[in-house]
Amino acid sequence: MSVSPLPGHMLQKPRSRSRPGAQPRSDSHCGPGVPGEVPSGHARPGASQGTAGTLSTTFRRAQATPAPELRTQKQLELKVAELVQFLLIKDQRKIPIKRSGILKHIIRDYKDVFPDLLKLAAERLHYVFGYKLVELEPKSNSYILINALEPVEEDAEVRGNQGTPTTGLLMIILGLIFMNGHSIPETEVWDFLRRLGVYPTKKHSVFGDPKKLITEDFVRQRYLVSRRIPHTDPVDCELQWGPRANLETSKMKVLKFVAKVHKQDPKDWPTQYCEALADEQSRVRPEPSGPAPTS
Repeated sequence: MSVSPLPGHMLQKPRSRSRPGAQPRSDSHCGPGVPGEVPSGHARPGASQGTAGTLSTTFRRAQATPAPELRTQKQLELKVAELVQFLLIKDQRKIPIKRSGILKHIIRDYKDVFPDLLKLAAERLHYVFGYKLVELEPKSNSYILINALEPVEEDAEVRGNQGTPTTGLLMIILGLIFMNGHSIPETEVWDFLRRLGVYPTKKHSVFGDPKKLITEDFVRQRYLVSRRIPHTDPVDCELQWGPRANLETSKMKVLKFVAKVHKQDPKDWPTQYCEALADEQSRVRPEPSGPAPTS
């Protein structure tokens, strides 16, 4: 389901709007010592390769229905973000959301691509916010949001018994970090999240204060580590995986999350796949035993 990604592609920076092609699957075996190299994609000038783009691939697939007039990718992404915000706000009253209201207040002259926009909005609600968009009754043209505690199978371990909509956001950030080579500037994270309608300076209907949630709560909970980047003006920090993230999830689980969002295979990113595979093997390898006691 896609007209605009869940935002875009995790292999490119959030600012990049081009659709990076998945790396060709390699038939060679994963060799030792493969660093967290990030495959390059096509990015617009000035944007370095390797971060946020990937979730965005989804947006591009939803353009199956030809529109009578050309619309830019940015226009479609903004319309999906607007639709998601509308659904989240309307759901707070727990009253069914009518299709006529969506068309009147949000879709307007985008009626020709409404089914695609609704699909993309539903996908974003599912993966990012932990909600499932369902039609109240067949052909009722009324929708409600229900809590989907486990948006993907691979996310179950992170959620545990305390599933919350914030987990989807956390998985996206962990994915951005891993696909970018184990750290990512905070400014790039926000560039990416803005495409989801999540802003550092605006209160969010689901996440509350997103800035506090990411840079304080997730850091305090040890899911993330924040380090200041030297010689940056204004001051910028980079985010890395925290120790709790390594304990509660794994590189392979996060890579599968990214792949599922993009409807691709984890092996389509051979560098990250080899690293995740090595991580899985190290987790099951028994600890070396100590020296035998002397008699």
